[in-house]
Amino acid sequence: MLGFLFNERECKELNYVLRKELDEMLFDLNDQRIDTDIKKAIESRYKVIFRMYARLASPKEISRYARNRMYH
Repeated sequence: MLGFLFNERECKELNYVLRKELDEMLFDLNDQRIDTDIKKAIESRYKVIFRMYARLASPKEISRYARNRMYH
């Protein structure tokens, strides 16, 4: 396990980067042209990025990116 110390500006930037990455992955997961194997890889990465984002964001913001397990 690693630990990082971020100042307020760095936290906001990390929050922004993670949100944008989650948005891109959600877009790709909803794209019917993408192969199932690729979607599984995206889903796996999504889970990791979401857990990182959950450490920084408020519960209201987190709920925006929470996916239903039955969704896929």
